[in-house]
Amino acid sequence: MEIEKIKDKVLSCRKCELWKTRTNPVFGEGDINAKIMFVGEAPGYNEDKTGHPFCGKAGKVLDRLLGSVNIKRNEVFISNILKCRPPNNRNPKDEEINACSPFLDKQISVIKPSTICCLGNFAAGYIMKKFGLKNRVQGISRLHGQVFLHNSLFGKLRIIPLYHPAAAVYNPNMLEVLREDFKVLSDKKQG
Repeated sequence: MEIEKIKDKVLSCRKCELWKTRTNPVFGEGDINAKIMFVGEAPGYNEDKTGHPFCGKAGKVLDRLLGSVNIKRNEVFISNILKCRPPNNRNPKDEEINACSPFLDKQISVIKPSTICCLGNFAAGYIMKKFGLKNRVQGISRLHGQVFLHNSLFGKLRIIPLYHPAAAVYNPNMLEVLREDFKVLSDKKQG
């Protein structure tokens, strides 16, 4: 299976220095036939310990947000640009993104989602540039909740930048903004 080949390459990857400090690479998980794919920035502390994406506090927020639009976590695919945790959760470096993003690109080409939800600035910037929307990239506070359309090789693709769920962990007032933004997914479940 193609997705397993990609996963094996991630597990043995040494393309950047992050392999030296990781506990577990975080490949991503979910339905490989998902219509909706979520892309975050990089694994955090809990993700590095378990090898599972969005399993800490931000993951609990993500689960609540999915539930608010009647989507189950196992109906989507969740991944990150980086598959290894940057030390102290620092921002990804360009060379790390360049080394790791081909894995995400392959995941997207295998899963063929009709919607990609970009969680945070780094994910929104990378995905929008990848799909020819470089001129539309702005900070997440200006992009969140908007739907951008792209005609990809596998059909119409909706790109939706969203605040990272961690925003609601650090500022509980953001939960309502995220809930409102997630409503755009309630009618997108079937692609």
